[in-house]
Amino acid sequence: MGDRSGSAGPPDNGPVISQLEFERIFDMVRAWDRWADPERGAWNLVDERHVKAAAALVRSGVVVPMARPWSTVPAPDNGRPALHHMTELGDVEPPEPTGHKDFIGVDYHGKAVSHLDALAHIAYRGRLFGGPSAREVIDAAGARHGPVDRLGALVTRGVLLDLPAVHGLDWLEPGQAVHAADVLAAEASSGVRIGEGDAVLLRTGHLRRRAAVGPWDPSAASAGLHVDAMPLLAERGIALLGGDGDSDVRPSPVVGVHSPIHALAIAAMGVPLLDNLDLEGLSGACAAAGRYEFLLVVSPLRIPGATGSPVTPVAVF
Repeated sequence: MGDRSGSAGPPDNGPVISQLEFERIFDMVRAWDRWADPERGAWNLVDERHVKAAAALVRSGVVVPMARPWSTVPAPDNGRPALHHMTELGDVEPPEPTGHKDFIGVDYHGKAVSHLDALAHIAYRGRLFGGPSAREVIDAAGARHGPVDRLGALVTRGVLLDLPAVHGLDWLEPGQAVHAADVLAAEASSGVRIGEGDAVLLRTGHLRRRAAVGPWDPSAASAGLHVDAMPLLAERGIALLGGDGDSDVRPSPVVGVHSPIHALAIAAMGVPLLDNLDLEGLSGACAAAGRYEFLLVVSPLRIPGATGSPVTPVAVF
């Protein structure tokens, strides 16, 4: 592999944004009073017309799953490994046929498991999307506002922003911010325009870098969106946002806010997030097809009161 990664200087997560400026941006993109059903947030934008239009993108029948492997191995980016063990090995239910059963368990809101963040996952200044106090609607039994089961299955047009491909790199270095100008450049390069009800997926080359140089702690440094990209995505009316990281550039460029993209997308815009995807296969499929739009299907587990769910998003070309 040639040395096409990163840039000559250190990655740039700036410019730094004050908390006052962040509050202004939060208010600019906030959509709390936009829909009659705030628990579905921006997903209210997606109706049967969007689904039919997305289904019309299926031509070759190529299917690309985007979940990372279930990881039970501790690593710098997997501090709470998933669990998997066998509970029956064909010795419990004689006579024939014998059965084999297993157990899985996971604390999925981290940096290793591909998952969907529901609207109950993030509060800003104590308020969830739509305004309810998180303290009043979330307790040990789960969330009574914005849980993942209120979203249902998510089907719409997906758009890949393949930033390393746009810039002729293998990956973006951890800490590199993706700005509104980069989003526009990716649109121009790929010949696709983000529209209302779309799911936008951001590839930074995270897993390609991990395979080449080994794991690191993405909580400390990861490529991702700068807050200046969010007004553009809000104006376009996106319904879902995801990436091969957790969408936030880290370190955060916002003073006093450690996950500003999470706050803006979920708490202000009502846009669920897809974290920790494997977008390497999707990158290749888009390049092979010569298009960066596709049918996207995301089906979270129906867990009442859950703040999200492990998922395997699927792109269909």
